[in-house]
Amino acid sequence: MAEPTPHARVDLDAVERNIERLQAYCDRHGLACRPHVKTHKLPAIAHAQMRAGAVGITCQKLGEAEVMVAAGLRDVLIAYPIVGAANLARLAALARSARISVAVDSAAVAEPLAEALAAAGLELDVLVEIDAGLGRTGVRDAAAARELALALERLGGVRFAGLLVYPTPADPALLGAARDAIAAVGVAVPRVSGGGTEGAWRTHELGLVDELRAGTYALGDRACLANGANTLEDCALRVRSTVVSCPEPGVAVLDAGSKALTTDPVEASGPGVGSEQVAGHGLVVERPRARVAVLYEEHARLELDPGEPGLAVGDTVDIVPNHACGAINLHDRVVVHRSGAPVGIWPVAARGAIA
Repeated sequence: MAEPTPHARVDLDAVERNIERLQAYCDRHGLACRPHVKTHKLPAIAHAQMRAGAVGITCQKLGEAEVMVAAGLRDVLIAYPIVGAANLARLAALARSARISVAVDSAAVAEPLAEALAAAGLELDVLVEIDAGLGRTGVRDAAAARELALALERLGGVRFAGLLVYPTPADPALLGAARDAIAAVGVAVPRVSGGGTEGAWRTHELGLVDELRAGTYALGDRACLANGANTLEDCALRVRSTVVSCPEPGVAVLDAGSKALTTDPVEASGPGVGSEQVAGHGLVVERPRARVAVLYEEHARLELDPGEPGLAVGDTVDIVPNHACGAINLHDRVVVHRSGAPVGIWPVAARGAIA
């Protein structure tokens, strides 16, 4: 029996090519590869990344880390501030069964963290996060990075383990200044961890980063097409959808809405994504000039290009989502295939692990 639509599909051959490509780049340039699993949320892919040569994995939230550790992953960086007594207790429990490291950007986060870990008889590696310009977490200047590193050196239960940044900045001035300011007061900076798929293959040019946390590369998405990180062939994640209505000429309504496709925009055109596609909500593989113009909860309005064949009720199409990380979290399971032939259905084990 065919899997009902809409459903997510993952091409394992493409995943393996993507994993091998990034690992080869890291090996060539002496970078530790620590892929971010929030993109796929699938332990089987995380294990594949480890078999290829990754030093460990990155998770965004404790819940993701708990799922991955339960699945046998044993070296996990949680690139997020851990706040609150309940979460600190979960972290301590997790650290008893795996090598866990975390990131902080303030003493308000670091001090309770250190206290909880010391009380549990544990000591964890902690990285100081640098704000790369996103305006979310991360210290904003070198002096703040130095003071936080010194504070971690004084606290029990934690070890200052280096710096973390996302995305890896095109202008590394702040990152370099932070590293130098910390080294100037006699504190070693064991590692500098950079993140992001878009600039991943230029990481070595900075001469600062020795660990790479990329996530989206493994599955690919329309944003990766736009920035050139993946080709269409290597976009492993597709959402299969069925035409359920053709209400007017040049329009088809699909059964994949906002509950199956991410609403994230794609900000730029690029290889495989023409400018006419920028405003849409995904790339329809069979009709690449069509526009997924509107997402409703359970419907998508597809506006067809006059130069491409039409669609009829019952036709199916595959859609490359704009953002793989958001799309995969909308599906309980994925159909995995090789050369188009299904080989299994995998539960998205870390789906909804947002706490």
